[in-house]
Amino acid sequence: MPNRRFADGEVVMGRWPGSVLYYEVQVTSYDDVSHLYTVKYKDGTELALKESDIRSQSSFKHRKSQSSSSSPSRRSTSRSRSRSPGRPAKGRRRSSSQSREHKDDKKKTIQETNLALLVLVFLFKPSENNTRRYNGEPDSTERNDTSCVILEQKLKPDLEIERVLEHYSLRPRKEEKKKEEIYSEKKIFESIKTIEKASSETKELEFGGRIGTFTLIFFLPATVFYLLLMCKQEDPSLMNFPPPLPALESLWEARVFGVFLLWFFLQVLFYLLPIGKVVEGLPLPNGRKLQYQINGFYAFILSAAAIGTLLYFQFELHYLYDHSMQLAVSAAAFSMGLSIYLYIRSLKAPEEELAPGGNSGYFVYDFFTGHELNPRIGNFDLKYFCELRPGLIGWVIINLAMLLAEMKVHNQSMPSLSMILVNSFQLLYVVDALWNEEAILTTMDITRDGFGFMLAFGDLVWVPFVYSLQALYLVGHPTEISWPVAAAIIILNCIGYYIFRSANSQKNNFRRNPADPKLAYLKFIPTATGKGLLVTGWWGFVRHPNYLGDIIMALAWSLPCGFNHILPYFYAICFICLLVHREARDEHHCKQKYGLAWERYCQRVPYRIFPYIY
Repeated sequence: MPNRRFADGEVVMGRWPGSVLYYEVQVTSYDDVSHLYTVKYKDGTELALKESDIRSQSSFKHRKSQSSSSSPSRRSTSRSRSRSPGRPAKGRRRSSSQSREHKDDKKKTIQETNLALLVLVFLFKPSENNTRRYNGEPDSTERNDTSCVILEQKLKPDLEIERVLEHYSLRPRKEEKKKEEIYSEKKIFESIKTIEKASSETKELEFGGRIGTFTLIFFLPATVFYLLLMCKQEDPSLMNFPPPLPALESLWEARVFGVFLLWFFLQVLFYLLPIGKVVEGLPLPNGRKLQYQINGFYAFILSAAAIGTLLYFQFELHYLYDHSMQLAVSAAAFSMGLSIYLYIRSLKAPEEELAPGGNSGYFVYDFFTGHELNPRIGNFDLKYFCELRPGLIGWVIINLAMLLAEMKVHNQSMPSLSMILVNSFQLLYVVDALWNEEAILTTMDITRDGFGFMLAFGDLVWVPFVYSLQALYLVGHPTEISWPVAAAIIILNCIGYYIFRSANSQKNNFRRNPADPKLAYLKFIPTATGKGLLVTGWWGFVRHPNYLGDIIMALAWSLPCGFNHILPYFYAICFICLLVHREARDEHHCKQKYGLAWERYCQRVPYRIFPYIY
């Protein structure tokens, strides 16, 4: 085992992760297994660093003194050369002209060197977000002092040469000097602007890149239409493929499209009502925080009251079952039109308002993933509205329509036990999401993904029509289950819901106030961003316990449909694939964001979703 080089309590210079700058730190501990030093910065930030990222203070002082001691020799050399006697006047004039040209070249080289170093510092300096911690920001003076030491070591020799050249050359005219300064500043800002633009572009493409996203634009709607057609077949077996296709003219009905528009704009009206609280989201890349109206649960209550009023006046809600295919086509057409509008308006959006994952420069990819991060019309946030309102509440309404359709088709006075379980489980899930609406502001959908075809189609088509697949299946294929079986399914759903809700609540409470005494039992790994990675509780059990709860609930929703066909389990299968894909995206994003701290977290918590399996 290699010997450690630095002792506990020793004050050294530690490199800030992702940069070339060193800051004064104190060694607090050393891990013999990972060979990592835990160091503490002056602002209180604690990080784990490799030995190669730590240097003694003496090495910095030695470099500084060495550069200072070399200055007199250069100065004396320059003085002796410039004052050498015995040269004719003409020769001196010629050498003066040559020396001026030589000095100009030297000054130009020095300016370019300074420019490169300035850009380098801009690229690798710790940003405000990276140095912010729960108990406040580190002192800026401490950071700047240490940075100046490093820059002084790099620039000292060149600055000495510049002073010598300035002393023995003719002073440039003020106008020329001013032009040089303006040119230098302009060059610096142009370089920084180019760097910012290049850093904001999406480098890594997901979903199979341009070809994959182009395929998904057609494959996703086709999948939804196929599932709806299969559910209405007498034999929904996978062997019965392809299902008989309806006539194209039967897929579109203007009245059904009007019903969809009425529902959509009714939710817009509920969203704009001045009820509920207004909260701020997470900081954007430009530091600005957007405000959001939290009234999703009120919108659900008002929607339930509107549906109750329609039922009171004997409106036949099973109309939605009879026209389920036309409704899905209408929603798909609307989501496509909305996606086109979103992409066109994103072309005029400022660079800082573009989505980190949807700024590749490729039309198809950016159209699918979303080019603009938070498209708004005034204070109306389009992405946030579509996340929880029309599709999620519409899912519950479609389930209710299927329950009433089952009673009418089979002449029942009461819905079947299977239909009651499916409706109850999914109603609980939707109400929970709307009651905890504020938690969605920290999800990847809001903070990182742009609003394009992927989210528009997912929110308005996939959620209401695929998530209600079990209820639609039970209308045409009733399944009887016993009370003991129903009790077992209820227990399974409760277990999944408990894991899902408690894990999310644990994470959200810790993010909101990590110093809360109620959370004192939680342990975490500090990161360079100022956030902590929980290693106890549910997040010390697996890395994504909320996904584990989601998957258990998805299975419980499908079990009431029996085992005659795999079709009602298609939702659970798709849901698992979707969560695994999201988990892979989370892993990649967290590895880039937290770096070494995420590697330590993965060592502490090796399982991603399923304990002892995956």
